[in-house]
Formats: sequence, structure tokens, C-alpha cells
Amino acid sequence: MSTTLRFGPELRRLRVEAGLTLTEFSAALNYDKGHISKVERGERSTSLELARRCDAFFGANGDLQGLAVRPGTAPESDSGTAEPPGGPSRWLVGRRAVLSAGTGALIDLGLNLGSRALSSTDDPLLPSFRMQFDQLRKLGQSTAPKVLLPLLETQTRVIAELAADARSSSRAPALLLASRFAEFTGWMAQEAGDSDAALGWTGEAAELARAGGDPYLGSYALVRRALVTMYGGDAAGTVALARRAQSSELPPRIRGLAAQREAQGHALVGNEVDCLRSLDRARELLACDDALTGAEPVIGTTHVSDPAAMSTGWCLHDLGRPKAAAEVLDRECRRLPPHALRTRARYGFRRSLAHAASGEVEHACAIAKDLLGVMPAVPSATVNSDVRRLARELSRFRSSRAVHDLQPALARVLAPAHS
Repeated sequence: MSTTLRFGPELRRLRVEAGLTLTEFSAALNYDKGHISKVERGERSTSLELARRCDAFFGANGDLQGLAVRPGTAPESDSGTAEPPGGPSRWLVGRRAVLSAGTGALIDLGLNLGSRALSSTDDPLLPSFRMQFDQLRKLGQSTAPKVLLPLLETQTRVIAELAADARSSSRAPALLLASRFAEFTGWMAQEAGDSDAALGWTGEAAELARAGGDPYLGSYALVRRALVTMYGGDAAGTVALARRAQSSELPPRIRGLAAQREAQGHALVGNEVDCLRSLDRARELLACDDALTGAEPVIGTTHVSDPAAMSTGWCLHDLGRPKAAAEVLDRECRRLPPHALRTRARYGFRRSLAHAASGEVEHACAIAKDLLGVMPAVPSATVNSDVRRLARELSRFRSSRAVHDLQPALARVLAPAHS
């Protein structure tokens, strides 16, 4: 039986059992009564957004969403591909250089170098590279990823080669810094829309970290890979990768970031119970002293003051609870620094989407209008996935003047994705 024929009757059964008329139910979901009626009769297929909201309304914990997704397909996604079998297919900085440098570092310095600060070295070049890393990371908030990628790729190779020729006391810090460059390169590749390159550089970061004597940064690579699968719509893959990065011997910050990524994976399929449980775990881990006073550079976002809270708002929308999501995202977005344009766009569009889904169309358009103005400066394949979702959500309110006025700006941002 098709998903249309399975979803509609089940939705009607739940509505009738709850004692709700079509008028009452459609008003509660901010959907057109006629549209809901056609979905129930199997005359129109349901969108994933509507399935999520119905799921949340009836507390079905993903069951309705499961009926709305065809077997063997992933939920709606706009970018990202699964990692090819066997992991990244190529070495980007030179396998021989990394292994020769890493072997010497491990023999000479032992296995406990992961906690050593990257600037604590007798090589005069490394502090300069370390400062450059911070500057490039900040520049990534206001610059197109394709502009930064060539420099990031070159610098990763240069530092890895430097490690190969460095004195034993400098090899491990150099490799660890190269690992952070590689991880950031992967993130910029994902922002540029190249998921294969993102996975390749993320795998590279893990190898460099291991060669430098720090297995923890390698585990963080699992969290980064889970981000790629999340944007690819692979909920099961996201959860599996995130769980692998939560073993008890890992630092609390990595485990906390992994727990919030697991929550996002659960939210993709409407599993509210496991999602909220993972968010609670993330909140506890990220708030502990060990997570707040970890080694530099900071792992993960540096611009979101409360990652667990922001992820809660993100997940609530995917769980079909847009009003609750909007409340959280309103609060957390106000705490973002003004210069962090990429981060503001990422969570701001999710905030606009939550308000639109709540029926607050004019407010959603006002939020989006400001954000669309900065998108040319910080183009993002991942942010565009929410911009497309926003465009679909707003298409239900074509009679709105605010929606009509916003359409040209939305089209300009999305046009490159379809060229």
C-alpha cells in the first residue's frame, strides 16, 4: 500500500478518536482544512513537515512520520551524501609525511600529548600558524567558503609537512594543529556543498590527530561526519556515528556535542523520547567544568553560548513543535555575537521557519528578510536546506503580502543551488 493510502486513514482514525473536527484539527496545525481533508482521503500526499506536526500533535513518536516516508528512502534532504564504503578515498596531505612524523612523535613523546596546548612548542612557526587558525575560523563567519578553501587546504599540507621535518618535541603539536586545520577545511567544504570532500577532510583530521598522539580529536571527527549524514537525511547513520563518539573515556565536550548530534538524528524521524533524553545528556555534559575549561582551540562552535539549548530549539521544530522551537530559538539567537554572520544565518533561518510553521507569517518574513541580505556574503549549502524548507512553508500563505514581497529575495538566494 502506498504511503499516501496508509498515512491518510491513520491520520483520520487518530483525529476521530481524539474527538476533533476537521476545522478544529486544521486550525490547531495552521493548515488549510481542505488540504487536510484531501490528505485523509488519500487524494493528496502528505509533506514531511505536515507529518511531523501530526506526529507531535498526537504524540505518535515518529509512527506517523514513518508512514509518510516511502520504505527505502530517507526523509527530505537538500544536500549531503553518505560516506563511501571504507571511508575517505584519498589522502589529501600526504600519507608518508603524516605517518613518518606521527610515528616519531609517538615514540619520542608517548601517548599523552593530546592535552598539551598547541602553542606550547619550541618551533617558532607554530604559534603563527595557531594565530592564523583563529583568524581563519573567525573569517569563516563572514566569508564565502570557496574563498577560504584553497588557503585552508594549503595550510593543512604545509603544517603536516612541517611536522615531518620538525624536532621531536614539535611534531605532535604540529600534527594536532594540522588536524584542526583539516577539520575546519572539511566544514568549509560542506558549506560549499561538497559532501565528499567534507568527509575526506574529516577523515584526514582524524588520521592527523591519531598521528599526533590525540585519539580524542579523532573521535570528534565522528561528530563532524554525523553532521554530514544529518544534512543528508540519514537519521540512522547520524545516530550511529554520534553514539560512537560518546564512550566514557572521551572528554565531556566531545561527548556532549555527540549527544546533541544524536538528538538531532532522533528528531529527524520524530523519536521524541530518545531525542529529549539525548538533549538532557548533552546539556549535562556541556555544562560540566571539564567541558568548559578544555584545551584550545575550542572544539565545536565558539559562537553559540549554550549549544545544548540551541540544539533543543532545532530539534523541537523537527519534532513538529514549532511554537516551542520558536520560543527557544528567539532567546538563543539574541545571544549570538553580531559578527558571527554564518552562525546567525544558520539558526536564524531555523527560527524563521519555526515562526512560519506556527502561523506567524509576517514575523517569519521579517526575520528572513534581514538574513537574506547577508547570504551573498556567507553562502552556505547547509543553510540553504532550511531556506528551501522556509520557501515551501511560506508557499502555503501566498495571499500574504509579506510572503509576496519576500519571494524575489528567496529566489535569488536559492537560484545558484538549482543552476
